[in-house]
Amino acid sequence: MAENGNGAAPQNGAQPAAAGAAPQVKFQVLAQFVRDLSFENAVVRGDGKIPAGQPDIQVQVSLDAKKKEGADNHFEVISKYRIESKVKETGATLYLVELEYGAIFLIDGVPEDQMHPFLLIECPRIVFPFARRIISDMTRDGGFPPLNLDMIDFMQMYRQQLAARQAQQGQATPPAAS
Repeated sequence: MAENGNGAAPQNGAQPAAAGAAPQVKFQVLAQFVRDLSFENAVVRGDGKIPAGQPDIQVQVSLDAKKKEGADNHFEVISKYRIESKVKETGATLYLVELEYGAIFLIDGVPEDQMHPFLLIECPRIVFPFARRIISDMTRDGGFPPLNLDMIDFMQMYRQQLAARQAQQGQATPPAAS
C-alpha cells in the first residue's frame, strides 16, 4: 500500500479523519480599490525629451493591514508602492510613481497566531497582479516604456521586517545589571 504523504486527497473515496482535520479556511476578496495614485513626469518640466542613458529604477514596497471595525472577519490590507526612475549616469529624475492599492478580505478559520503573516503575505500576493498592471499602464500612459514589476516575495519581505523589528527591540532592551 502506497503512502499518501504529499497532501493529496486519499484515493478510493476514503475521507480524512475529522478528529485531526484542520479547520476549513474561508478566504475571499470582497473589494479592491486604489486609495491613492500619483504619477509625476519630471521630463515635461524640462525640454520634454527623455534624456539618454540607462534608467535606474528604485522600487519600495510597504504594507499595512488592519481589522475592519464593525465587521467580523473583514480585514483591509494596503500595499504601498513607490517607484522612482532616474538616469543612472546623471541622476536626473525621469518619473515618480506612488500607488496605494487596497483590498478588503473576508478571512475565517485562520488561527490567531497565523493571522498576521497571513495578512501580510497571502493577501498582498493575491492582489499584486492588479497593482502591477496599474503601474505598467501609468508608466506607459506617461510616455515611458511600461514598467512590468517582477514578482515580489512577500514572505521574504515579511521575514526581513520581522528580523528588523526583533533587532530593534533587542537594541532597545537595556542589558541586565550584574
